[in-house]
Amino acid sequence: MYVPEHFAERRVPVLHAAIRRIGFATLVTAGAQGIEASHVPLLLDPEPAPLGTLLGHIARENPQARHAGDGEVLAIFLGANAYVSPSWYPSKATSGSRVVPTWNYAAVHAYGPVAFFEDAARLEALVTRLTALHEAGRPAPWSVADAPRDYLAAMLKAIVGFAIPITRLEGKWKMSQNRPPGDRAGVAAALHGLGASAVAAGVLGEGDPEPA
Repeated sequence: MYVPEHFAERRVPVLHAAIRRIGFATLVTAGAQGIEASHVPLLLDPEPAPLGTLLGHIARENPQARHAGDGEVLAIFLGANAYVSPSWYPSKATSGSRVVPTWNYAAVHAYGPVAFFEDAARLEALVTRLTALHEAGRPAPWSVADAPRDYLAAMLKAIVGFAIPITRLEGKWKMSQNRPPGDRAGVAAALHGLGASAVAAGVLGEGDPEPA
């Protein structure tokens, strides 16, 4: 990922927090069959430190598991993002309209080798954790234990799990840092008006941008 210095985010705790907050990634692999991608919910374990391990699963019928090979894979987490109009820049009035549109966004790229697994107990533990995470806070949270055992066993046979020990993390917080304060304020105000409050907060530096 191309990351100019003023957009770079390198703090591992911040990148980990964004991964957990977003929770959904594009898994990209490149093998003998070419480049393949799947869109999957992922868990982040903090070990091994300092970068941790990503855990997820894909359908057994998905050929990506057979084609991934032994090389590096990439998980892309895209957070809050929004179009930015040059009309929002107060400096447009004094710059002779030497401004162009752009797009603000937050993204994390996690790289590492992938290992697929089919062990039923390990798969059940994984889907139980994923379900508990996303059901938390609901009035009547559903649990994997609510499913009949025979049905659950059949569903587990239909997936394969994977683990990606992270070897490299990249973060890009492109939030108008290259614009003067007045332009950033104009962008934030316009984004707030459009309901893109997470990106607006990122532009103002009020905490890390939330996922869209």
